[in-house]
Amino acid sequence: MDTGLIGIIIGAAVLLMLLMASVKIVPEYERGVIFRLGRIIGAKGPGLFFIIPVVDRMIRVSLRTITMDIPPQDIITKDNVTVRVNAVTYFNVVDPNRSVVAIEDHIKGTSQIAQTTLRSILGQVDLDELLVNRDEINQRLQRIIDDVTNPWGVKVTLVEVKDVELPEAMRRAMARQAEAERDRRAKVIHAKGEYEAAETLADAADRLEGHPAALHLRILSTMAEISAERNSTLIFPLPMEIFRLVDMLRQPQPPGQYGEDVTHSNPACALRREHSLTARGG
Repeated sequence: MDTGLIGIIIGAAVLLMLLMASVKIVPEYERGVIFRLGRIIGAKGPGLFFIIPVVDRMIRVSLRTITMDIPPQDIITKDNVTVRVNAVTYFNVVDPNRSVVAIEDHIKGTSQIAQTTLRSILGQVDLDELLVNRDEINQRLQRIIDDVTNPWGVKVTLVEVKDVELPEAMRRAMARQAEAERDRRAKVIHAKGEYEAAETLADAADRLEGHPAALHLRILSTMAEISAERNSTLIFPLPMEIFRLVDMLRQPQPPGQYGEDVTHSNPACALRREHSLTARGG
């Protein structure tokens, strides 16, 4: 009896262990890839399912998105500038069967291909393009890495270049370039302002010249602005006609104008007149 009871207990224990080994529970974000006698039969889950103990073997595969930092890479750009670039990639498993059968470690493989692709692509672009067209470079990296990892059942959803470290000398050179560009823009804007101000002043002068009363009003307005301040400025208003008269007096008068004798202003005419009088006297 004791021997039979022990056998029953052992059998029940073995049966319980086999039952426990056959029952599998997989969360929603995982799948269980089943191998039966070394041959893959497919992925199961999520939830509760059964396998054949000893005969079947299950490998868990996570379907969640993995965020992986790409280690900093020393890269020489197309214009021979050495930069240090690090990036981040986001990927997830879309086919559990291929992620187990096609590659030994899909996470390590994706990391390695991301590093080599980063060095290859950034080595084909200039520094300015790397700093300006960051989005285009990220999309290009994502497409190339995704094409390589697609046979592994891995989908690369996003690749982002996080930081570009420049040498100190290059930073100073870029700072000087940016400062010179800002100075150039400031000078251009100042020159355009002077040009527009000159045009406006020329238009104002033409209008005031055609309307003398407006010029007088402008003079009176200026005098009012000056007198509004507490100062010791003395203003002597003079009519503009006085300046015009002075200008007219300074201009040389043509000969014969205002009844002037032409002979007094022209010696040749006086000489001819003297010869004429001598001939008449003879």
